Amino acid sequence: MFALIDCNNFYASCERVFRPDLNGKPVVILSNNDGCVIARSNEAKAMGIPMGAPAFKFDELFKQNNVHVFSTNFPLYGDMSNRVMNILSDFSPDMEIYSIDECFLKLHGFELFNLQEHGLSMRLKVVKWTGIPISVGMAPTKALAKAANRIAKKFPERTNGVYIIDTDEKREKALKWLKIEDVWGIGRKHAKRLQDIGALTAFDFIKLSDDWVKRNMSIVGLRLKHDLQGIPTLDLEDVQPKKNIATTRSFETNYTEFEQLAERVTAFTASCAEKLRKQKSCCNSLMVFVQTNRFAKDLPQYNRNIVIKLPYATNSTIELTKFSLLALKQIFKEGYLYKKAGVIVQDFVPENEIQTQLFDNRNEKHVPLMKAIDKINAQFGQQKIRLGSQDPKRIWKMKQEKLSPRYTTDLRDIITINL
Repeated sequence: MFALIDCNNFYASCERVFRPDLNGKPVVILSNNDGCVIARSNEAKAMGIPMGAPAFKFDELFKQNNVHVFSTNFPLYGDMSNRVMNILSDFSPDMEIYSIDECFLKLHGFELFNLQEHGLSMRLKVVKWTGIPISVGMAPTKALAKAANRIAKKFPERTNGVYIIDTDEKREKALKWLKIEDVWGIGRKHAKRLQDIGALTAFDFIKLSDDWVKRNMSIVGLRLKHDLQGIPTLDLEDVQPKKNIATTRSFETNYTEFEQLAERVTAFTASCAEKLRKQKSCCNSLMVFVQTNRFAKDLPQYNRNIVIKLPYATNSTIELTKFSLLALKQIFKEGYLYKKAGVIVQDFVPENEIQTQLFDNRNEKHVPLMKAIDKINAQFGQQKIRLGSQDPKRIWKMKQEKLSPRYTTDLRDIITINL
């Protein structure tokens, strides 16, 4: 059996843990630079606020309906996620963290357990220790566990937040209820193709022939079909290092000068380099892009990127910044109002498996230097030590006008209890 545990309205729930006065009230979370809605409480969903809604277009609705709006607080959400996952790891030694608010548990050897009580114990312990509500779905396969979780979340009054698909009758009933566009692993294009041939539910999907599914949806779609049929096909996956890392941002104002873009590209490169070192990888190439505001139709438009192959693999902020600025010089053009830029590092190799050359190798002196910088920044705060080409006053920080305190990761924001 597999269990899929999903935190309910995770971002909104994190805010409510430290603001219990928000329980039962509409809450939305905005994306980077407070651009659009990326998370909603059930109350906000009931009001018709769509995912991805531009914040400025719904500002009046937020005010009229007393919607509580927050900027993304990733330090808080990441820390709360770690706490939830650590608790859930006590319920099974086999675990796959699928996303910041979801994980799979493999319940091998739990045949003599009462799985309903096991699931309820998960919910009770997580909400008691963290304040985060969760839903639990259990089934013989991962895809069916996803479906079971959706039922547990959709009908909490009937399931008490835990639903188990453990018979063919339950499996068939769940698949007939589950719309094809809601099936885990079926994207928008495949959903449209399936709807066009009359496959409107997951049950319709598993009735298709293996040949059709493999021909039109590849072996991945065929594995999904078998998993939905109750044939264990998808197993837990080990967390793999990322294949590329990107840092991109839209600017609050338009930039016209090379120096302005260079400062941003330097900061983006430093962020990518830090993430590279965290997963113990080096990159062999990087891409830099710049673009104007595509929504400003009355302004001249320019969109350009460039990929450069590095002479050696590295994760040094100093070395990567040198190459990214060289790339920026090649694509920058005067006379345009730039609204966005980004850096993407790619073509990774483990840092302990770098192929050295006779000439042009990474500067080994940078290795202990980067370790020292990362350690200091981790202990005393992000970006306490930066390159000289980065803005020392942090003028270019991300717009977060509605940011909540970092209750669990910053002593300055720890909650105060009045007795």
